[in-house]
Amino acid sequence: MADPILYRKRLIPEECVLLKDDRLLYRDEEIIVTAWNTLKPRKDLHHGRSCYYLRESIKVSRFYNENDSLLYWYCDIVDYDYDAGNDTYVITDLLADVIIYPDGFVKVVDIDELATAKEAGLLTDALLKKALLTLNHLLQIIYDGGFEKLQEPLERYF
Repeated sequence: MADPILYRKRLIPEECVLLKDDRLLYRDEEIIVTAWNTLKPRKDLHHGRSCYYLRESIKVSRFYNENDSLLYWYCDIVDYDYDAGNDTYVITDLLADVIIYPDGFVKVVDIDELATAKEAGLLTDALLKKALLTLNHLLQIIYDGGFEKLQEPLERYF
């Protein structure tokens, strides 16, 4: 089976980027695991691995520096469209994110972008509701001590 085609779609700023250099590590009907280097070079972030939880609408990524040290976990709230004919996924970032640092500190970011996107007509009521409910679900997993389970595929398919 050939690797799927992956696109990352952002609402703010509006863009849709082909993730042509992402390397598929694993895929089934529930998850896609990839390894990647940053699209735009940065001093701090060099590469990472991501697990797309398709049913949960969550993407969990491990961010590394150039020395292969873990910087933090970055969790995106996402939506996706799948075209089976082309085996193509368009993963849309629904703006709200959760960062988890190695010391366990949890930070929720970009909630204000939900309001900005809604006002600009970039986000429907249904997607806004999905983003907020998915964010709440992810935070419950984290607060209930279940985040390790979301990390497992990134450890298993390295």
